[in-house]
Amino acid sequence: MSAMMREKAGEVPAQTILVVDDFDDTRLMMRLWLERRGYRVIEASDGAEALEVARRESPHLVIMDIEMPEMDGLTATRRIREEETLRDVPIVAVSAYGAEHWRDRALEAGCNEYVSTPFDPAQIEELIKSFLS
Repeated sequence: MSAMMREKAGEVPAQTILVVDDFDDTRLMMRLWLERRGYRVIEASDGAEALEVARRESPHLVIMDIEMPEMDGLTATRRIREEETLRDVPIVAVSAYGAEHWRDRALEAGCNEYVSTPFDPAQIEELIKSFLS
């Protein structure tokens, strides 16, 4: 049963996760994977859109790619942290850049955690659960 169907059936609404990535295939894979675990998923293809969607939808968690056109994930994270209603939303940076300085930059920008791709699905699932519990 999808998150939307559970909500219509009177069950507790699913927690919302905003997936931000400039690659359509990556967003699709993440959306399908997260929806199978019961989350409501919203998407953005760059940092500027992420900020707009986050303001409108108030997600419970953000999975943020770092390198994107228009506005990168670190800038988007800083802007999200400036928003009173979004200040405490957990943000998990996800990137192919595995270097330790990228992790440091993500945490300095306001991300709660940094995960390099490819990642172990069990690891990210536990991470999400820990932030949303």
